[in-house]
Amino acid sequence: MLILRIALLGAFSICVAGSQSLLAANNPPRAQSKAHSHLPPAAIAAMQSIRPANIETQVRFLSHDLLEGRGTGQRGGDIAAEYIAAQFALYGLNPAGDKGSYLQKVPMVGITPGPETRFSLVPAHGSAIDLKPLDEYVAYDQTQQPESVVDADIVYVGYGIEAPEYHWDDYKGVDVKGKVLLMLVNEPPSDDPKFFTGKALTYYGRWMYKYEEAARKGAVGAILIHKTEMASYPWEVVRNSNSGEKSFLKLDGSPRIKSAAWIQLEVARKLVANSGLDLEKLMADANTREFRPVPLSARLSARMKSKIRSFESNNVLGVLPGGDRVLKDEGIMYTAHYDHLGIRPDMPGDNIYNGAMDNATGCGILLEIARVFAASTQRPRRSIYFASVTAEEQGLLGSEYLGKHPPIAAGKMLLDLNYDYIPPLGAPEEVEVSGSERTTFYPVVEATAKDFRFTIRPDARPEAGHYYRSDHFSLARVGIPAFSINEGMKFKGHDEAWGRDQDADYTAHRYHQPSDEYHPGMDYTSDAAMARFGFALGWEASSQTERIEWKKGDEFEKARLDSK
Repeated sequence: MLILRIALLGAFSICVAGSQSLLAANNPPRAQSKAHSHLPPAAIAAMQSIRPANIETQVRFLSHDLLEGRGTGQRGGDIAAEYIAAQFALYGLNPAGDKGSYLQKVPMVGITPGPETRFSLVPAHGSAIDLKPLDEYVAYDQTQQPESVVDADIVYVGYGIEAPEYHWDDYKGVDVKGKVLLMLVNEPPSDDPKFFTGKALTYYGRWMYKYEEAARKGAVGAILIHKTEMASYPWEVVRNSNSGEKSFLKLDGSPRIKSAAWIQLEVARKLVANSGLDLEKLMADANTREFRPVPLSARLSARMKSKIRSFESNNVLGVLPGGDRVLKDEGIMYTAHYDHLGIRPDMPGDNIYNGAMDNATGCGILLEIARVFAASTQRPRRSIYFASVTAEEQGLLGSEYLGKHPPIAAGKMLLDLNYDYIPPLGAPEEVEVSGSERTTFYPVVEATAKDFRFTIRPDARPEAGHYYRSDHFSLARVGIPAFSINEGMKFKGHDEAWGRDQDADYTAHRYHQPSDEYHPGMDYTSDAAMARFGFALGWEASSQTERIEWKKGDEFEKARLDSK
């Protein structure tokens, strides 16, 4: 009955979007490109049928209170997945999920810290510092056990990075087995593109890597020090992303730590001071290759009590088979995550994290691209896959599972184009395609951007490490050339400062907050432009005569070679 209702909702949405398209057809948008002579007429017609109103319709529905913030493992997230599957079916895409369905089941575990959890920093001399959950720290037990006890010495390990390709080792061979590691988020600052890629954050700077490396070293816990300038987001984001139930992929045998935590900067300063040290000096020391781990005169005493819940979430997969008899066995993929943070029953006031911009916009674009590809009178040579994935907000989990269980072998997937947070701000004059320059497909990206009269803008905030914070990264890790498509900062009728102000305002007041809601009157011209641009790139990729590769020396080159 639920699937039938969702299918009816999907049909209603299509009817609304369709009527809007018919109305718009009498006054089609001015093509945002030149003649696109390299695309066949059918592809041009399909591309130009993309409508801003269609995308807005999808955003409005997916971010409605009825979907309760599309939480992973929550009812609203399951409804969103079924709705997107219904849309794929109505468009005429073939199912590409499990057992002839549109759904790929992702086995997961939900972990909710219990009220009995205790997290104390105990100095060698003096009283223990009992930290307040959410206000001063957040922590999860990654071992997926209902109870774990930690009583271990704390060792400061700088950035917690071992990167031989950059001749960097924060551990220096020191045995940290059984210890709790205190570390900085981010990575050593540099303007040298040959040293941690300069200003652009690498995966070494991401919190996921920090916890993974701590587990590989045999540590029982890891504590990240939050500093807004280094994390690129305020404590509010850490709190909202790490409160209530958090999802993890079911254990696969990889090592895990008992306490994966963040603490506020002032808490870290007090902890270090109690050991007779200065945090500012320790942070400065961590920026040199000579840095060595520093044992603190303190330990972590924690009792991690967790409610454990096994469940399945779903990726949603559809495919348009290619038109070439031989090349249809290869594919191009579009991705966008549908999940957000869900509903927080224990929170007063507005407790629904609607996720309108993050990422109902990306889903709306993916659905519109899927619709026009399916409606095209000519099929691209290779098959086109559409994947709306779960649990991105939990650490790219849905796309990680997709990368490990792709609908076709990773070596046969030429490219992944991802959409994540495309704010409706009007007509864009720039496009951000960070990571595309690392692939052999980049000349096509440049030529297509020129056709659309877009300036390719370098990552506006390279220090934030956006390349490693969205689902394309999971596909890159298994070798598939992948990047996200987004607007830049310059929009028609506005200067660049205006675009920066919009981005800063969203980060400060709506990112991972209940206020990320749909509001009528926003200008989805930008989302439609990004959809057309991505459509053109996907069609071009499907027509390539050679396999798309990572450029020589890239960190993902080996995975690509191994996928052949």
